[in-house]
Amino acid sequence: MPIENFHIATAEDMEALGGKLAARYATGGIIYLYGDLGAGKTTLVRGFLRALGHQGSVKSPTYTLVEPYQLDETAIYHFDLYRLGDPEELEYIGMRDYVEDKRAICLIEWPEKGVGFIPAANAVLHLSHFDDGRAVQLDILEFV
Repeated sequence: MPIENFHIATAEDMEALGGKLAARYATGGIIYLYGDLGAGKTTLVRGFLRALGHQGSVKSPTYTLVEPYQLDETAIYHFDLYRLGDPEELEYIGMRDYVEDKRAICLIEWPEKGVGFIPAANAVLHLSHFDDGRAVQLDILEFV
């Protein structure tokens, strides 16, 4: 299980890291994003999406739970489970349908809120605040 650590000084650096991650998982995968509010999870997702060609805005799906993006033949689903009251709610939004497509990319913020109802990850990122930026630990569990 390879682990990589990154020091992120700016939002642009976080987006660049998202772009590197997109190059690894452009053909599908499940990516967990752990970190406190404001740690940079959505900024990383923005870089991921832009690296794959998305031109529009990228917002956190805090209230909708999922924001879908269709880029050519790739479906990307950005989940934010922060406001999830019970993991079973994921059944009602059709989580199984999103993750069954092996070519889909699922970026899941706050995955600890969906335990038992989300699939295992191919990669796990832990984002942390520091005075001079952010620290990111990337655990590669499986290449797709």
